[in-house]
Amino acid sequence: MLVHLKPRSKNIPHIPFFINLFGTGFFSGYFPFASGTFGSLVALLVFLIDYFKEWYFLFTIILIFFIIGVYVSEKIENLVGHDPSIVVIDEFVGMWISLLFITINLYNIILAFILFRLFDIIKPYPANYFNKKKGGMAIMIDDIIAGLYANVFLQIIINFFKF
Repeated sequence: MLVHLKPRSKNIPHIPFFINLFGTGFFSGYFPFASGTFGSLVALLVFLIDYFKEWYFLFTIILIFFIIGVYVSEKIENLVGHDPSIVVIDEFVGMWISLLFITINLYNIILAFILFRLFDIIKPYPANYFNKKKGGMAIMIDDIIAGLYANVFLQIIINFFKF
């Protein structure tokens, strides 16, 4: 049985299945509003799988999704236009980076999510530079930077408040 997901806009052309699957974060990018936030939540749910809590496994998955993300986000951008909102694989990678090397507990996971979304929205330098560029690498890099900012701030908070 084939499942056909309708794009949320008639302006979105046909995207090959696997490019669509990964680029849209397992179709979470089609959420009708705040697709980046919803994609980050889906990435967080994936993170809750036991193996993801091991830093070496998470790091490997981040690298794999980064490589896939550069490819698929560029393909989707070529079809849809500059940094389309349906592409959320970059949110997956950025969200996972914000969780890398932290003590896993509910407080830290919630803080990682909030900090990542904050830095992804405000896009401090150099994320804002890459956000203006075209291509799969630029789409991925601005969220990687947001994830790095979130992780550094979270590490400071964890060490200051001893979470």
